[in-house]
Amino acid sequence: MTTAQGTKQDPWKLKTPPQTSEYEMYRDQKDGMDVIVCVVGKTTLLYDYQCLADLHSMLTAHGDWMELGSADEQKPAKDGTVEAWGRSESNPRGGWYGLKKGLRGRFGMYVPPLMEALGLAEVTHDPKGNKMRAI
Repeated sequence: MTTAQGTKQDPWKLKTPPQTSEYEMYRDQKDGMDVIVCVVGKTTLLYDYQCLADLHSMLTAHGDWMELGSADEQKPAKDGTVEAWGRSESNPRGGWYGLKKGLRGRFGMYVPPLMEALGLAEVTHDPKGNKMRAI
């Protein structure tokens, strides 16, 4: 569990599931919408903040481990993965939780560690093929 407040001044400091790269996330508002700002090096991604509750609900209903399947926006996501769900028309958002065109992917890379830090999920930390499940 994290003690960070998840603000721009006190962001969540996270590592990718394989524990190979560090990045930061924090909650903010953009165009009147709650968002998660994800800062990876010099790149900034945005995700709909509602993804945390929606992903937790989906994982709880799923009831077992689910592969993360992270992929860039331009690449197809493997069926049955967190990444595929994060861009599926059948999720509660009706499509991409990523909000920045061209950088909407990698949902399965950056959101699961935040869910783990917030005590909402368990994530594996293997070199490849990581999975998550709801707590």
